[in-house]
Amino acid sequence: MKKVLVIGDGCKDVFLYGKCEKLCPEAPVPVFKPTKNNFNGGMAVNVYNNLRALDVDCDVITDSGATKTRYVDEASNQMLLRVDENDKLKNVTTSKLSSIQYDKYDAIVISDYNKGFLTEMDIVYIQNNHPLVFMDTKKKIDKWAYGIEFIKINEKEFKENVNTMVEEMPNDIIVTLGKMGAVLFHNDDGIVKETHFPIEDEHPIKDLSGAGDTFLAALVAKFIENNDICEAINYANKCASWVVTQKGVVVVNKNKI
Repeated sequence: MKKVLVIGDGCKDVFLYGKCEKLCPEAPVPVFKPTKNNFNGGMAVNVYNNLRALDVDCDVITDSGATKTRYVDEASNQMLLRVDENDKLKNVTTSKLSSIQYDKYDAIVISDYNKGFLTEMDIVYIQNNHPLVFMDTKKKIDKWAYGIEFIKINEKEFKENVNTMVEEMPNDIIVTLGKMGAVLFHNDDGIVKETHFPIEDEHPIKDLSGAGDTFLAALVAKFIENNDICEAINYANKCASWVVTQKGVVVVNKNKI
């Protein structure tokens, strides 16, 4: 069985569902009456949980001290407020990174939400110790990331960060486009090939939370199975499309794909 290591920022995702039936008399805001709550592991932990749900043998190294609490109207599933706590995480220690047995993993997955767990130099160290690294990052990408095999980012991050750099980057860049699917930029000796992967079947969207984590996990799971990045992107599209039909942060159900 293939084995994967996930490294990155973790958190606890909290969803507080409630009723909003009137406005507050002191201010023009709804009065929220909690009715139920859900707790899940988020960010790198969500990537890990999705990989496990896809039957990938997986380990995780993270700091899950952060908490994201979402207040959601139960009737409409409209998020009213998100409160982030303990948003700055402790940097992983050098001894922890150096103690990893990199050769026992078929792939390393970096889930970097730029909360402090990984520095750019930490990521360089990881890529220097393994030939197959996938990364989703909120950092500004530069030459420190050029040793990563596959970089996955969203459309906003691509436009703000990478769009003007594609021709010089040796990586394969996978950009998620929401309901439009994804696009792969493959650089072959300075010639960039752009391949689009549309969503095959559209589904009603209930919640986008955690969809990027699911996409990354499914991408890795399928790639280590058959070494075909195009098939992996199509599979990741399918998994992420299903997850957004569910409420809150949920892991993919492979029997529903």
